[in-house]
Amino acid sequence: MNLIIVDDGADAALLATDLELEGAQVTVVPHDAVPALQLSGIDALLVPPIRSLLTSDLVSACDRAGVRVVPVGAADSRIASRFGLPAPLPFDTPGARVLATITAGATADGSSDPARPPRVLAVWGPHGAPGRTTMAIQLAVELIRAGRRTALVDADSVAPSVALQLGLGDESPGLAAACRRAQLGSLDVAELSRLAVPLETSAGVLDVLGGLNRPSRWPELAAARLRATLAVARDWQDEIVVDVAAAFDEDDDQLGPDAPQRHAATAAVLLEADAVVAVLGADPLGVSRFLRGYTELRHLVGDTPVTVVANRARPGPLGIDARGQIRRTLSRFAGIDDVAFVPHDQRAADAAALHARAIADVSPRSQLVSAVRRVAAGLGARAEVTGGSSRGSFRGARRLR
Repeated sequence: MNLIIVDDGADAALLATDLELEGAQVTVVPHDAVPALQLSGIDALLVPPIRSLLTSDLVSACDRAGVRVVPVGAADSRIASRFGLPAPLPFDTPGARVLATITAGATADGSSDPARPPRVLAVWGPHGAPGRTTMAIQLAVELIRAGRRTALVDADSVAPSVALQLGLGDESPGLAAACRRAQLGSLDVAELSRLAVPLETSAGVLDVLGGLNRPSRWPELAAARLRATLAVARDWQDEIVVDVAAAFDEDDDQLGPDAPQRHAATAAVLLEADAVVAVLGADPLGVSRFLRGYTELRHLVGDTPVTVVANRARPGPLGIDARGQIRRTLSRFAGIDDVAFVPHDQRAADAAALHARAIADVSPRSQLVSAVRRVAAGLGARAEVTGGSSRGSFRGARRLR
């Protein structure tokens, strides 16, 4: 294993000696050599989490080269967590343990149910912003509340927004870097843990794997790469909630069988999913768009279970019996007899947008939160906290109340 330690002190020299005794090839470089580092052929970069050293440019360069970044030293651990890196290892850490940290898979603190295998949940919806991302975020939080280790993945190649809605920014490498690792065969559980951003919620820690920072980068989410990434993710978390785009038609066939397809990411996730949550807007236009896309969705996923959720349900656009009209329409034209309704709560949605948090964190008593909790229960997740409880809510929300 080839390693680089970025430090010029005596502690770094002792660590290098210990690593060499364990069979690693180690190069120690000073701080000012970081801009000119040659990362080709390097397995890991051990760098102190100092603001001037551990930068987004360095992390991006390591991601492109397939080099793992390991924070070392007694510097500010918050800088490491900013890039989704684990806590820094002290310089006096035994070399064997450092190598084990680099090569071994990461373990999570949360408990998992061995009787229930890991699964991929795809959250899909037609064009027109029916609330796919909001539903994916809320569903992920409720799955954590039910005791499942959960990751939220943004595989929307058209309008990715998970990171922005949660206030995480879009500078982290996220899913695109994981797909590149998967193509090289170097993606494992430890790398997914490093690439993901841990987000503290009212239910627990949610690992977020952000999407593309520019939709024009959609070729990076190729179908084969994404399938390989999801295969590794099943060993990483109990539940992998994936937000996808609306379109999944193969409209680029005329370019040749090997050409990248614009909506390959959505199709790949839907084909790999163990269950699909199909979201529609509870208004005439939303129902019409959903009916057009649902037939194609069913043709693509086959026997995969599909849970239909009518989002933003309110009497305004459809009159007093809005839910009854939606039920009858979906039953008549699509054969859908089981529909879950999530009520419209603009005040809670505005509070979540203002604080860049999940709605459950800022408005735990919202009927919207209770409705999503029932959807999660229908998917096999039983939460321990009732819908009207404020216990365990986000500390910022308690201050607001």
